[in-house]
Amino acid sequence: MDLFTSAEIEPARKRIAELTTLIDRYNYEYYMNDTSLVSDYEFDALLRELIDLERSYPELVLPNSPSKRVGGEVNKNFRQVAHRVPMLSLGNTYSIEEIEEFESRTRRLLGDTPFSYTCELKFDGVAIGLTYRHGELVQALTRGNGAVGDDITANARTIPTIPLRLHGDFPDEFEARGEVVYPFDAFNAMNAQREAEGEQPFANPRNAASGSLKLQDSREAARRKLMFCMYFMVVDADRFPEAPATHYGRLEWARQMGFKVQPYIKECRTIEDIRAFIDYWDTARWDLPFAIDGIVIKVNQVPLWDTLGLTAKSPRWAIAYKFKAQQVTTQLESISFQVGRTGVVTPVANMRPVWLAGTTVKRATLNNADFISKLDIRLGDYLQVEKGGEIIPKVVGVDLEKRPLEAVPFQYATHCPECGTPLERAEGESGYYCPNQDGCPPQQIGRLEHFVSRKAMNIDSLGTERLTALFNSGLVRNVADLYELSVGKLIGLETSSSDGKARASIQDKGARAIMDGIELSRSVPFERVLFALGIRFVGEVGARKLARHFGTIDALMQADVEALAAVEDIGAKTAEVVYTYFHTPAHRQLIARLQQQGLQFEVQRQAVSDVLHGAVFVVSGTFQQFSRDGIKQHIEQHGGVVSSSISKKTSYVLAGDKMGPEKRRKAEALSVPIISEGDYLALCEQ
Repeated sequence: MDLFTSAEIEPARKRIAELTTLIDRYNYEYYMNDTSLVSDYEFDALLRELIDLERSYPELVLPNSPSKRVGGEVNKNFRQVAHRVPMLSLGNTYSIEEIEEFESRTRRLLGDTPFSYTCELKFDGVAIGLTYRHGELVQALTRGNGAVGDDITANARTIPTIPLRLHGDFPDEFEARGEVVYPFDAFNAMNAQREAEGEQPFANPRNAASGSLKLQDSREAARRKLMFCMYFMVVDADRFPEAPATHYGRLEWARQMGFKVQPYIKECRTIEDIRAFIDYWDTARWDLPFAIDGIVIKVNQVPLWDTLGLTAKSPRWAIAYKFKAQQVTTQLESISFQVGRTGVVTPVANMRPVWLAGTTVKRATLNNADFISKLDIRLGDYLQVEKGGEIIPKVVGVDLEKRPLEAVPFQYATHCPECGTPLERAEGESGYYCPNQDGCPPQQIGRLEHFVSRKAMNIDSLGTERLTALFNSGLVRNVADLYELSVGKLIGLETSSSDGKARASIQDKGARAIMDGIELSRSVPFERVLFALGIRFVGEVGARKLARHFGTIDALMQADVEALAAVEDIGAKTAEVVYTYFHTPAHRQLIARLQQQGLQFEVQRQAVSDVLHGAVFVVSGTFQQFSRDGIKQHIEQHGGVVSSSISKKTSYVLAGDKMGPEKRRKAEALSVPIISEGDYLALCEQ
């Protein structure tokens, strides 16, 4: 029911402004100051009133309305945007001696100039940059490769500790950089909910935070209860002279604007101060409500940053000290074997549960037979386990003093644990694999999962549970079977949790969503279809190279090993695998069925012009208006040819930021013209 009629738009506008101010204030006090000014019931009532008003008067919805906190936008594609100022990575060290060298070098470079340092926690999360104009959040980007990031603005707006509007004094335009982390309480609660619903729990907070920022549905992102903490401000001091001259001062300024700022920061003046800060947090980090993996040390005085300068990858005015991984010893109870999508068999250590770096650990990969042999791992041994990057448990050694007297060398599996096929080991490879790729259940299901994945056919309505149910029911044994499904076959199909208990069944709406996704996949371009087939050693790049080189699946299947190996970036080993794949009768039958179903098996060359006809380009570096793949595609659409190596036949080297020095030297030696992105666009216009 509308609260106001169209004739009462001004009262509605006024009430929306009042509600926005109130809700923003309550949010700020709750998330920044841990203070509840109203009950949850009262807060929810105000928010519902605002949402109802916005539905009645959509023209009055503000870009940064508090209603954005609950999500609602669906984003199928995250566009890439260039950072106005590159997000450089910091130099890392695990050595206190290198911190001492950094401090000594800084003093030597700055001479008698007085300065201090800031020491702050290094959050174990995902770095993002937030752009504000006139106090309003306008864009949020992931770090990406440092030069270009993904636009995640819709999901960022759902994070309570990201201010949508600033208060107090602030620059007209600036960027706030910080880390998105998944607090332990929220992470554990989400995992408990997922397990109760039969879903796979998240592996760790950092990966869960990263995945949450790339969720297509911002409503789901809102449920994740992520936290943003600011640690850096990018502001033009010439345009905004009121900006404090110290890093510490800028963070305090940001706190007054409404940001949640790095809470544990200390100004230090000596190496002894820095050492004490590191020593304290090496122990105290386990008491924090979120994960950290080190300490960041920065020169505090911002004007001195230009004096100290940058290296190719990182600033000279800052360094990160990484904590050494915590290590424990626990007993190996058994070794099991897992079969992956490509048939590779991975040994897994099943250990007596032990607490390690904030979580209980009871399983860890043993990599392969060579790893077990090198460490001479035996059943009953006490394994030394640590978390690489505080995330993934890994075995690093054996405590031989605790080895049981009866322990004997471990005998590696000789047959596939799933289908019983004798394992094989290719020459030069460290791992064993099951060659029964078309009859081994984990490989078959894994191939289905790969086929429907986002970078392949992108059938997002088919997840692991549904694919497993389809496989176990006999409806789907290979990817071609997907295209023979129907709504009638899908309705009533039961999906099960990992413990085998029936959890739910597919209803009409779900069945139609699956069929819609399958129908849309028929238009996926040839190179992605080729990648989706899951041919061993053929990744996204290899599939694209093969598709563009041969043009059609028929030409590709007719190619011999020599022709395949001649394709750029396709080596002899991959060529052999591809040739074998396409000369296996079952695979030829599969391709024929997919062709009959209308999948794309021919490159659709979309020529725009032939202005670059005959020109051979080598592309190096990163670009402002294009991704690397995008600019290569642009060249081909205008009649040019893209090569990976510079030779006398190269017409131009198209150089972006961070061009490879080796390519530059070779181009100069061969007198090949080096052109910029702007030069290239001008060339196309001519």
